[in-house]
Amino acid sequence: MPHSHWTVVVPVKRLDDAKTRLQSTREGTAGRELALAFACDTVASVLACPSVAMVAVVTPDETVHSALPDGVRRIGEPGDEGLNAAISHACTALPPRPVAVIVSDLPSLHADELSAALDTAASNDFSFVPDSDGTGTVLLASKRPDLLRPQFGEGSASVHESAGAARLDGDWPTLRNDVDTRADLKDALAMGAGRHTVSALHAMNDDDLAHVEH
Repeated sequence: MPHSHWTVVVPVKRLDDAKTRLQSTREGTAGRELALAFACDTVASVLACPSVAMVAVVTPDETVHSALPDGVRRIGEPGDEGLNAAISHACTALPPRPVAVIVSDLPSLHADELSAALDTAASNDFSFVPDSDGTGTVLLASKRPDLLRPQFGEGSASVHESAGAARLDGDWPTLRNDVDTRADLKDALAMGAGRHTVSALHAMNDDDLAHVEH
């Protein structure tokens, strides 16, 4: 296979529904701003990955679409039927080559770690990378879009493994650190978060930042 042969899909929730555990109790805006920043940093890292030929973002949120850089394929959702339905919808529009789905909350993702994970995934028909806790899924990959069977949600790692996906437990800390909590965000900052996340945090007022860092 050529080195750059993967299509990577990044699903992004509607921002109003994103990152509720990082929401400011004062204004309720911190979660939206950080979710958008996380998605932008994740997409930037995927675009920089030498193993990736195409990046597609599927989201119902026009703010997300507007914030995406050139070179990203934008796919809208036909309805609010959930993350797995959005991924399956996106896969119907993709070319018949290896595809990976990556979560959108990886602000410290290093492109070389993603490349290494995709190179490992290339040896399997269907595989996944668990999150740092080992219970969730940060990356789901298959050799063709029609072979992908997304089951993201609580306990998705065991669900994907039960569905026949090979578990890939590589040393990829920035790939496996999906940010759901304040502790996760602190870990991401220690690993080196992307410029969008750093900028969003700098733009927050003291009250919002205190709630995020609590």
